[in-house]
Amino acid sequence: MLATLMDPNQALQWVYTRIRPYFPATRITGIAVGNEVFTGDDTTLITYLVPAMVSIHAALVRLGLDQFINRPNNLAVLQESFPPSAGCFRAELNGIMPQFLQFLATTKAPFWINAYPYFAYKDNPDKIPIDYVLFNPNSGTVDPNTKLHYDNMLYAQVDAVTYAMAKMGYGGLEVRVSETGWPSRGDPNEIGATLENAAIYNRNILRRQLANEGTPLRPKTRLEIYVFALFNEDMKPGPTSERNYGLFQPDGTMAYNVGLSALSTTTTTSSTSLPSISLTSDATQVN
Repeated sequence: MLATLMDPNQALQWVYTRIRPYFPATRITGIAVGNEVFTGDDTTLITYLVPAMVSIHAALVRLGLDQFINRPNNLAVLQESFPPSAGCFRAELNGIMPQFLQFLATTKAPFWINAYPYFAYKDNPDKIPIDYVLFNPNSGTVDPNTKLHYDNMLYAQVDAVTYAMAKMGYGGLEVRVSETGWPSRGDPNEIGATLENAAIYNRNILRRQLANEGTPLRPKTRLEIYVFALFNEDMKPGPTSERNYGLFQPDGTMAYNVGLSALSTTTTTSSTSLPSISLTSDATQVN
């Protein structure tokens, strides 16, 4: 599909049939072209990506529908992510990444990142404090180069991306989190995948979103975060955790309650004290 959309005429036709009929009745704030292409198995897609994005953006402008064109990235695009100031992109992306970042700068679009502190904790539970990844009160960590203090891993991951872009001359780009979440169930070897941890993680993220928090590197710029996911994907292959990121079950019943409309300023460390508040589909976009 990306190869086809490199053609400006094909891109125009795609936008005309897939986007234009739903605008402005549907609130469209951005269009993702591909997902985690830079870290996927099909390396040929990488060469198609930026030209396809350029063609789609040109089609949107031509039809008066200029919107952000972007592509979510996996955190694996980074060669180094800790400390945040050491953040840098993988060497094999040095050819394509400047083109991608230039497109974002030209169109004033943010850099989207899929970031899951859960995976880091699962792989190193003896070295990474659970409270640090869950946004619970903890001593945190200090970047030895910048002296910035981080009380949670997600913000550190986001700032690592900003530093990586800065090393390529694009430090002014905004970073947004296109996906983050925590599984409420997992296999025996998926340490930390519990309902209690999932509720705490998402609840604390929602609280910080409501407080308009930024990261230590950009404290005055609100970090926009999208929670994954609204529903459990019961047919999804892979480990048990892959089917249990949702706030709701596939039948619409609640998987667990993060108490969206009753968030307090005190961090909850027990799922038993979560208030009984219903959630709507708006919970998928916490901004």
